[in-house]
Amino acid sequence: MDEEILQLLRKHPSTFHSGEEISRRLQVSRTAIWKRIRHLRSLGYEIEASTRAGYRLIQSPDLLTPSEVKSSLKTEWMGKVIHYFTRLDSTNSKAYELATRGAEEGEVVISESQEKGRGRLGRNWFSPPHLNLYLSVILRPKIPPHQAPLITLMAAVATAEAIEENTGLRPLIKWPNDILLRGRKVAGLLNEIKSETDRIHFVILGIGMNLNMDEKMFPQGIRSLATSLKRELGRTISRRDLLSSLLQKLEEWYAVFLKEGGEAILRAWRSRAQIKGKRLKVTSFGESITGTGVDVDSDGALILETRSGERKRVVAGDIEYTR
Repeated sequence: MDEEILQLLRKHPSTFHSGEEISRRLQVSRTAIWKRIRHLRSLGYEIEASTRAGYRLIQSPDLLTPSEVKSSLKTEWMGKVIHYFTRLDSTNSKAYELATRGAEEGEVVISESQEKGRGRLGRNWFSPPHLNLYLSVILRPKIPPHQAPLITLMAAVATAEAIEENTGLRPLIKWPNDILLRGRKVAGLLNEIKSETDRIHFVILGIGMNLNMDEKMFPQGIRSLATSLKRELGRTISRRDLLSSLLQKLEEWYAVFLKEGGEAILRAWRSRAQIKGKRLKVTSFGESITGTGVDVDSDGALILETRSGERKRVVAGDIEYTR
């Protein structure tokens, strides 16, 4: 009922809506409406009440409920169905469950916090409530499984562009899917796939982005490695606006990928990764290799040239810049 009340109040924000009118439209009692208004106020909605005129929405909090997100969403299909939670173990786990049960492409899982947020290679993703973005998008691309890593690169480009559009900052991408500002990680992606030998059933595109954390909020162990948009800009970021931009960029770049293939994605990725010629240390499956970055290939794998001149193809791992 909260969503329906907010929709009514937003439709004509400058005018009052009587309790009688709202109760008639929603077919509930005026007492029920009063209780839901009180609940919305407890969530941070500023709602003016007049005994004779009714209710008027003055200001909304920075929540990521479906009604809040959809009020600013500019996509054609992505995010039209939003599964919202105040707390989850992991948005990827919930999205995977929903996709297995038939959720459609473009459905989005959003949580205000995660108890077991996951990063790449089994790492934890620090996920405090009501400060950042934690979301997963369900995609069902008709591509062969070996091209799935390109979706990670596509999402990294979209995430970087959304940040730049909202802040004016220019993030770089660290292979394959870390988003950096001044060398510190501001966002990360974790993509999971369900497929057979010749086809993909679905891809879960998970994104975590640090928006409004102060430096002291980061655990000591990652304080020098991670950052947030608030830390970089010195001001609070609207989570709703950033999310709206992110979903729009994802929709646009996903369409480019499906229409033009991987090369368009790789061109955009290369311009932000700037990996060519950099000295790198790559740790992959327990083995460390040092060399010079050459490129990424058509499937998104990293090509590294060792001191001996041998070229190595790395499909997964961590990299460190050695100079």
